Amino acid sequence: MRRFPWTLAALLDAVVIVGFATTGISTHSGEIIADLLRVVWPFAVGAALGWLVSIAWRAPAAPIRAGVTVWFFAVGCGMILRVATGGGFAWTFFLVTALVLFAGIVGWRLVVAGIDRILARRRART
Repeated sequence: MRRFPWTLAALLDAVVIVGFATTGISTHSGEIIADLLRVVWPFAVGAALGWLVSIAWRAPAAPIRAGVTVWFFAVGCGMILRVATGGGFAWTFFLVTALVLFAGIVGWRLVVAGIDRILARRRART
C-alpha cells in the first residue's frame, strides 16, 4: 500500500466518531451542541489508545493492523469510559456502536485498500 498520510487517517477516524455521535444525539435528544463532547470523548480516547497500541501512524490505512485495532479500542475503551463516568450501558447501544464504528473506521480503510489494489494493477499493466 502506498504511503497514506497519518494526519488524514486520524482526521477520518475522528469524522467517523463525531458523525456517529452527532447522528445518535440528533436521533435521541436533539441537543447536539450540548451533548456532543460528552458522547464523543470516551470513543475518541479509545481510538487514540488504539492508534498508540497498533502504531497506526506507520501504516494508517491498513484495514486489519490499524483499522481493527483502532475500532476495537474505540468501542471497548469508549464503552468502559462511558459507563465509568455515568453514561450508562445498554446492549443495543453497544451493538449499534460496534457496528457503526466498524463500518466507518475499518470501512474507509477497506475502500482505500481496494482503490490502491486497482491502481497497482493498472500500473503493472502499463
